[in-house]
Amino acid sequence: MCKACFPTIAVNGGQELFVTCQCQLIIFFTPLRLHDVIYCSATASQSNPWWRLDLLDVYGIKTVIITARSDGALSQTNGAEIRIGNSLENNGNNNPICAVTSGFLAGNTVSYSCGVMVGRYVNVVMTGRTSVLALCEVEVYESENLAFKGNATKSSPFNIWLAANAIDGKRYGSPLSSVCSATDYKSNPWWRLDLQDVYYITTVIITVRPDCCPDQTNGAEILVGNSLENNGNNNSRCAVISGLLAGHSNSYSCHGMEGRYVNVVMTGHTAHLVLCEVEVYGKRNFFFHTVGRA
Repeated sequence: MCKACFPTIAVNGGQELFVTCQCQLIIFFTPLRLHDVIYCSATASQSNPWWRLDLLDVYGIKTVIITARSDGALSQTNGAEIRIGNSLENNGNNNPICAVTSGFLAGNTVSYSCGVMVGRYVNVVMTGRTSVLALCEVEVYESENLAFKGNATKSSPFNIWLAANAIDGKRYGSPLSSVCSATDYKSNPWWRLDLQDVYYITTVIITVRPDCCPDQTNGAEILVGNSLENNGNNNSRCAVISGLLAGHSNSYSCHGMEGRYVNVVMTGHTAHLVLCEVEVYGKRNFFFHTVGRA
């Protein structure tokens, strides 16, 4: 188990919850890469190993996203139960199950839908196994990833790096052309997500390619709005992507901006625009849906 856990919690307008939890590292019986030692949590090899996040309050949780270690020891993450609830009986491991982790590739991130489960505690536990439990990131949201509801397009084709690859739920994978989107080398390259409805957007998460070239993403603007003028690239700015390292994901707060379209555009640049995943979180604008379309 993690002996010390220090959660960082950010709630934007009460609409969504983004949580990471870094635990004090304890004895490792399996060597980790330096990157994994710095950024991942792991238990000792023991029976029924578990990790728990205390959210410090009760939330309605819709999505849990888990990232596995990058060196291929996937048995240390696959097969774990995600449990959510308010009980600390059996260290919280008797709470209801949201999902069982599966399908991880090395360094991969997988999103699990919990419907709406109410709880203060989020546990990840290897029930009935003797193992190391390794987690490189756990993210908890009160909303679902809206990108799954939408359709993606981009300014130009580039081999098989499809626009839709950036909303397939896979931050990483091999080959990159199967999980990332890229435009051709053109001026002002852009990528656009049509959410099919109007939402208040609270958070956009961008993941860059893991092998190189963060400059193919850094410097791009994230735009949110309802207009398709100039292919949506005249909508209001949420943020400018910066500081991303190869293979990293950054979260950008849009503070409830209203829009149907989310664009990522390299304004004033001639470049490839590469996005390995775009995640969008927010809340539906029911007034627009019921009144604006009457």
